[in-house]
Amino acid sequence: MSDAILSTAISTEDQFTSGAYTKRPLTLVRGQGCTVWDDEGRPYLDLTSGQGVALLGHAHPAITAAISAQASTLITCAEAFYNDRRAELYTLLNTLLQADAQDVTSGWRFFLCNSGAEANEAALKAARLLTGRCGIVAAKRGFHGRTLGALGATFNPDYRGPFAGWTPDVAHIAYNDIDAARAAITDQTAAVLIEAVQGEGGVHLADADWLRALRRICTERGALLIVDEVQAGLGRCGRWFAYHHAGITPDIVTLGKGIAGGVPMGAAAWRADLGTIPPATHGSTFGGNPLACAAAIAAITALRQIDAPARADRVGARARGWLAARDLPGVRDIRGVGLMIGIELRTRVTPVLQALQVRGVLALPAGKTVLRLLPPLVIDPSELDHALIQIEAVLHDLA
Repeated sequence: MSDAILSTAISTEDQFTSGAYTKRPLTLVRGQGCTVWDDEGRPYLDLTSGQGVALLGHAHPAITAAISAQASTLITCAEAFYNDRRAELYTLLNTLLQADAQDVTSGWRFFLCNSGAEANEAALKAARLLTGRCGIVAAKRGFHGRTLGALGATFNPDYRGPFAGWTPDVAHIAYNDIDAARAAITDQTAAVLIEAVQGEGGVHLADADWLRALRRICTERGALLIVDEVQAGLGRCGRWFAYHHAGITPDIVTLGKGIAGGVPMGAAAWRADLGTIPPATHGSTFGGNPLACAAAIAAITALRQIDAPARADRVGARARGWLAARDLPGVRDIRGVGLMIGIELRTRVTPVLQALQVRGVLALPAGKTVLRLLPPLVIDPSELDHALIQIEAVLHDLA
C-alpha cells in the first residue's frame, strides 16, 4: 500500500464513514500474534483482540493457511446445497457443546450466520418458533447486539432509545436476582436471554446459583434458556463456555466474535430434541459459507490444541492476582474470569485508554468507568506483565 494512501486513511474514512463509530486517531495496518502496527511502523500490544475476535492473535498460521486453501477451492455455497466444510464444522461444534452437556443426548442443531448479533436474532426467532410464545426476558446491563431483535434485549437506553417502538417488548430484570427472575418468567415467556459474563455491561459475572435457578425456572415454565457466549465463549473465561462454571446446559447457545479466527461468523445452537424451525422462516445468504467454515474449523482446532480454556484460566488468574496485590490509585474493583478482566475506576476510563495508547497498549472500555482487557488467549505472560505495568504507571500518572 502506498504512503499516499496510508497518509490519507484517516481523512478519507472521516469523509465517507457513516458516523456510527467513534474512532481513535490511529491507523492499524498489520498484525502478528498479540501485536499490531500502525501506518508509521509503531507497535502496540493488542489487549482488545479486535473487540474480542482474535482469540488466537493476528495472522495465526493455521487460520491463514485454511483461508488461503479454501479461497482457491470454493468460497461461497449457500445452504440451498450441502457442503463438506459446513458438515465438518457442524460435527466439530456439536462435539464441543456436548463435552459438558451429557443430558443433551440428541446433540445440537445449528444456524450459521455472520456475527454475534445475527446469532442472537436467530436465537430469538427460533425460540418463538419452537415455543409458540412471544415473551422475552433479559438482564439489565446486558448487551446482545444492535440489530433490532438483539437491540430489544440489549439494556443500554442509549442504544435502544432512538429505536423505541421498533424493537420487541422485553422485560429486563436485575442480574443475579433470583426473585426478579421468578416473577418475570411466565407461561407466556418464549425465552430468557442472558450472558454468563456481561462484557460490554462492565465485566460482571453471573452467580452460579442464579444461573442454576434460571435453568430450573425455565424448565418448570416451558421457557427456553438462551446463553449469549458471543464474547465469553470458546475458552476466554476459563471453560469452553462461561456457563460451564455453573454446571448448567442452556437450551440455546449463541456464538460469534472469535469463532472463525477473525473471519465474520456467528452461530445459534439449540438442543436437537427441540426440533427444527420451518423452512424459509429465517435465512442468511452468507451464513455457513465454506470460507468462514474452513476458518472456524482451523480456529477451533487450534484452540483445542493449546487447551485454550486452561491457558486462559491460568494466565488470567495470575494477572488478576498481580492487579489485586497492587495499591492502584483510583480503582474501585477488579473482577473477571479467565482472560476477560475488568478494572472499575472511580473516574471515566477514556483518559486511561488514551494514555495507554501513547504507551503502546490498546485496551477497551466496558461502560464509562471500566477498563476491559480482552487479550488474545495466546498472549505470553511476559507480554501481559508488560501491559499491567503500563496500566499501573498510567493510573499513578493520572492520580
